[in-house]
Parts: sequence; structure tokens; C-alpha cells
Amino acid sequence: MSSSSQRSGGSGRRSGAEAHGHEHDHDHGHVHHHAAAVRTQPVVLDLGENVGALVVYTDPELVGAEIEISPAGHDAERSHKQVLWRTVGPSTVAALVYDSLPAGEYTLWLAEGAELRNVRVTGGAVTELDRRSH
Repeated sequence: MSSSSQRSGGSGRRSGAEAHGHEHDHDHGHVHHHAAAVRTQPVVLDLGENVGALVVYTDPELVGAEIEISPAGHDAERSHKQVLWRTVGPSTVAALVYDSLPAGEYTLWLAEGAELRNVRVTGGAVTELDRRSH
């Protein structure tokens, strides 16, 4: 596993209505879960030679928020995941998991601005980003 900790200036946090009311335009082929529930079941990841995953640990205030991701250089090609409570060993953390990502560089988005650019996902590996303010 590779691990890095990167930060940017703006908070980019969505309001409660945006995070929980789900006020944005796009089709949904997935189910949104109640963000306050702790996810205790393991996450199954599809990793391969050219496919990796990205786990992002956040501050608790972002539980329920959606963080978008796009391939580097393709800002309009976004998908999203919701920050959820997850158990990791003996701890409960606020985190999101992007699974089955083609190896390459990505941009993470919060609200309207770019939050973090040049996030590298490696095939066959799980990249972890710690975005918590300690």
C-alpha cells in the first residue's frame, strides 16, 4: 500500500442541504445510504494490473458529503462517493472508498472547486489519503 497525506487551502465543504438533501443534477445508478450509520462490513475491492482503489480519510464533519473524482485533465468526467462512518480495526473513521479505478492520476472535488489534484492511483494497490485535520 502506498500512503500519503496532502492538504489544500479551502474547506470546500457542502452545506447540510447539499450533503444530505442530495441537490445536484445527474442520473443515479446507485443507492445512497444513511450516512450516520457505521459500516462494519468489509469493502471488497477489484484490484488488478491496471486497476487500483483510493481510500480517503476525512474529518467527521464531512460524513454525508459527496466527494467527486475525475481523471486528471478531464474535469467534467466526474463520479462521486459519499463520506461514511467505517470501522477500520478497532477504530471508527470517516472515510470514502473509490473502487475499481483505472491506474492514473485523478482530481478530487468538494463543492465547486478543485480540492486536490494529481492524486495517483496505482494498479494492483490501494492508495490511502489522510485528509483529517489533526
